[in-house]
Amino acid sequence: MDSYDVVVIGGGAAGLSGALMLARARRSVLVIDGGEPRNAPAAGVHGLLGLEGTPPAELLERGRAEARRYGAHVVTGEVTDARREGHGDDTGFEVTTADGRTVRARRLLVATGLTDELPDVAGLRERWGRDVLHCPYCHGWEVRDQAIGVLASGPMAMHQVLLIRQWSEDVTFFTHTNPEPSEEEAERLAARGIRVVTGEVAALEVKEDRLTGVRLADGMVVDREALVVGPRMAARAGFLTGLGLRPAEHPAGIGVYLATEAGGRTEVPGVWAAGNVIDPAAQVGASAAAGAASAAQINADLVAEDTRLAVTAYRAAR
Repeated sequence: MDSYDVVVIGGGAAGLSGALMLARARRSVLVIDGGEPRNAPAAGVHGLLGLEGTPPAELLERGRAEARRYGAHVVTGEVTDARREGHGDDTGFEVTTADGRTVRARRLLVATGLTDELPDVAGLRERWGRDVLHCPYCHGWEVRDQAIGVLASGPMAMHQVLLIRQWSEDVTFFTHTNPEPSEEEAERLAARGIRVVTGEVAALEVKEDRLTGVRLADGMVVDREALVVGPRMAARAGFLTGLGLRPAEHPAGIGVYLATEAGGRTEVPGVWAAGNVIDPAAQVGASAAAGAASAAQINADLVAEDTRLAVTAYRAAR
């Protein structure tokens, strides 16, 4: 098929959940997935009721199978462009992939997630999702009671270090290139027994494939078993510029995201978005729920259009 009711761009939790909902609503659905899930480095998905600890790849494979069971098509590919088929808000869309394929869609669901942009510290990327992490609700239990470092890397650094203290009494705050804590912040850190280390962090120390310490630019090494980092989060939405949709700075200063109305409706009629592309902090369960909610709105919108077209045809036949 080259024409679908809905093309879902992105096959993670949000995209597959939306595809499942739409396919069960008897809509023709195509999911185009770039195959680079944000949580791929993690050993398991946590905080997901009934599926706690499931490896990310296994969860996605289950989701693809479930969506296909109801008739959805799921393919691997990178979307490079999305545009209106014609003029006016009541026309469909053309979606183009990197291999030159073009498909038509009456509606779009964007669920492409985001990219984590990490600080420029040697060894950080290689440990990401293992003993370098960012979400204590996702991985805090796995590093509980360990010697944990928190690398200041943005406006949420104080929130992060006070939060991770819930999982361990041995927490060190590395100010890195951020300003030193204010007098009030320093008091809060001291009250919680959190050590503050100033100076730029240069690299991670690793032995036998395990994080053992954090090395500063002056050569000092602080022993640590895990490191919490707040990445800058960038929505994967460059292909939407042809529709006039561009990511905006997140109000919390944590990166760029795609702003939507409640339920995922974007400012472009016929285009919805769900998951990390609109909510950088959403865990897998929340992303899946958002995908399902957007899918229900899309189906309702299509029902309204189908009814308008049927009424027009009915009147013409009288």
